Amino acid sequence: MLLALEVGNSNTHCGLYEHGATQLLTSFRLSTDRNRMPDEWFAILASLIDAGGRRLDEIDAVVISSVVPTVTSWLLEMCTGRMQIQPLIIDSTLDLGIKLLVGEPEKVGADRIVDCVAAKVRYGAPVIIIDLGTATTLDVTNRDGDYLGGAIAAGIGTSLKGLAANAAQLFSIELAMPERVIGTTTVEQLCSGIVLGHVAMLEGLITRTRAEVGEAAPTILTGGYASMLKGHSPLFDHIDPDLTIDGLRMIHETMRRSA
Repeated sequence: MLLALEVGNSNTHCGLYEHGATQLLTSFRLSTDRNRMPDEWFAILASLIDAGGRRLDEIDAVVISSVVPTVTSWLLEMCTGRMQIQPLIIDSTLDLGIKLLVGEPEKVGADRIVDCVAAKVRYGAPVIIIDLGTATTLDVTNRDGDYLGGAIAAGIGTSLKGLAANAAQLFSIELAMPERVIGTTTVEQLCSGIVLGHVAMLEGLITRTRAEVGEAAPTILTGGYASMLKGHSPLFDHIDPDLTIDGLRMIHETMRRSA
């Protein structure tokens, strides 16, 4: 059984797959704690996997995408020390069937590489991928599926935290899609400005990106906030919250077959 770990700045998405199968058996999310030691990761994962009706000793392969180097190190130590498994760690040096046509390919986040690989398989190319997490990233591929670059903005939740931390009369709230732009309470106005403001920003970026690409490349939304934005813009063609975790499965299966 394959354990796929997608480590983001705020959350870590974990998924289990049977080898050769495409269906996600079970998945769960936990906070990305940079100070969590290998034994702690092992204990938490064992507990969550057991709660999902599976056992940790069923796992014989691990694939990791991480944007947090310290956590990557702890997970590598956990896999090799506790599980006796050498994990596949995604980075820009791997031959994944796409080229990174950017100035600093070694600095492209592993999650963004995985998203491009998965999007090429699922939706073809060119494509625009928007990953809504701690940061909102926009990634673009050409007709060959090669990575052209993109854009990075503060994520929806990060925008709220930054505003609340720097404005004395504002506070942290639960963000939700507002029914209208004109809010009549502070909470409604925060949701309008942050959530609908994010939609408007994405619509502008998509329109400008399509003009630069020269064709109406489809747009895929993924990440923790993707479902919140579903159905709120005609420019959002597909909502695929599990794009990255399933991309890890695709990459692992491809490399396992070619080994």
